[in-house]
Amino acid sequence: RTAQAENPDRIVLLDLDPAADDPFTTVLGRALAIGEPQLAVRGAKLSVPRLVRAAVVESVGGLAPVVGGTVLVTGGTGSLGALVSRHLVTEYGVRHLVLASRRGPEAEGATELVAELRELGAESVRVAACDVADRDAVAALLGSVDDEYPLTGVVHTAGVLDDGVIGALTPERLAFVFGPKVAAVGHLDELTRDLDLSVFAVFSSASGLFGSAGQGNYAAANAYVDAVAHRRRAAGLPGTSLAWGLWEQTSGMTAHLGVADQARMSRGGVLPIAPAEGMRLFDAALRSPIALAVPIKLDLRALRADAAAGRPTQPLLRGLVNSGRQTARSASGDHGGLARRLVGLAPQEQEALLLDLVRGHVANVLGHTGVANVGAETAFKDAGFDSLTSVELRNRLREVTGLKLAATVVFDYPTPLALARYLHGELGTTDDALSLVNSKIEDIESLITGLLSDEAKKTGVMLRLQGLMAKFNGLGEQTENSTVAEQLESASADEVLDFINDELGIS
Repeated sequence: RTAQAENPDRIVLLDLDPAADDPFTTVLGRALAIGEPQLAVRGAKLSVPRLVRAAVVESVGGLAPVVGGTVLVTGGTGSLGALVSRHLVTEYGVRHLVLASRRGPEAEGATELVAELRELGAESVRVAACDVADRDAVAALLGSVDDEYPLTGVVHTAGVLDDGVIGALTPERLAFVFGPKVAAVGHLDELTRDLDLSVFAVFSSASGLFGSAGQGNYAAANAYVDAVAHRRRAAGLPGTSLAWGLWEQTSGMTAHLGVADQARMSRGGVLPIAPAEGMRLFDAALRSPIALAVPIKLDLRALRADAAAGRPTQPLLRGLVNSGRQTARSASGDHGGLARRLVGLAPQEQEALLLDLVRGHVANVLGHTGVANVGAETAFKDAGFDSLTSVELRNRLREVTGLKLAATVVFDYPTPLALARYLHGELGTTDDALSLVNSKIEDIESLITGLLSDEAKKTGVMLRLQGLMAKFNGLGEQTENSTVAEQLESASADEVLDFINDELGIS
């Protein structure tokens, strides 16, 4: 999913039916024609993923038994672990806690947290140094729980980040992020299966569902965590994965988020969750019978306004936004309009227009209110770009220009001016007639995309295009063996534009 986010419109994910004799070739054409980034195939049925509102469950259900025993909180001395620990004591009456972290009692604020929890009503609070990615260490930790107050609940909040686009990830960077997520949750799942737990809650991230650009390792690790919760529920065991959105915390894993990060997430309709809101969502998830809850705060009004303006909605949110059918034109950007704006301008004016375009998108990506702070020759890295913002800028420029830009384009052309000049050369805007023809062909491509699933319409379009090519081969004075490019060069601008307008009705 992260690969999709980093390379829009290049990858389609198919969840195939393992029981089908030929689960791939029979549905491939249908799946690609739908235009969805991910589909599940079951028999002749295709399904797509959508977020829906979770049902509100008022009763506490099976949470009461957790009170009489011990609850283990991993990442317990971190900001989220401390928040959960306080909540367990004050709202659920938990009296015995084990807080596990790498540094244990040496962690910053650990002593103060223990004292605070005791004041709130906890009878015993033990802070243990434990690498939860180490199976033997986890087994020893679980074995150390007092028999008088056996383990009745697990809340796993531990996790680390190491952001970078997929091409920059290494086995070591994957292992670093997978340790406290994949390995740790696997150990906790295995080693507690014979215990009488009331709660097994794991903190995941919505990045595993959406596929967050620049977080391929973190997204994959959280997708595994979600799967463990599903597997536990299928086995009749407690299991809840909370795929959190953005927290408002100023410490922990969100402390590194700057203005650009906050601006990027708000443009996606994601708002930060305050601590009190987060604990209410935590309660709702524990009461729910589902294995995977997505506590995320969305600005649905802004998302609906974007959809009404023709901007594409993230597929996973379409059930909430109700954006209606996305037109092929809006989904493909406005690179035809850009080509038309460039036509007729002198080369220097074209470059200036593209520079303004680049600077405008740089300002938006970095969260600036205008382009005044975006210097034409200021290096992107000096302006604050990282792998995430570089991918977003690449994707924005790809959409508006229609060019297949490499993920490293911001590093290959490290200033707005260098990038604008590269775009100028790639757009091939020196030949006015050719530019306008290409932009109209791109318009045609986007318009016919939505017709490909209708066989009758597709046949009609194919016949029309065949007739168009037959006419095109008769333009100008061509030889029988001349190439299409040679034919285009030999035709006058008026001839080329007239036959496109006549045949396709584009004014």
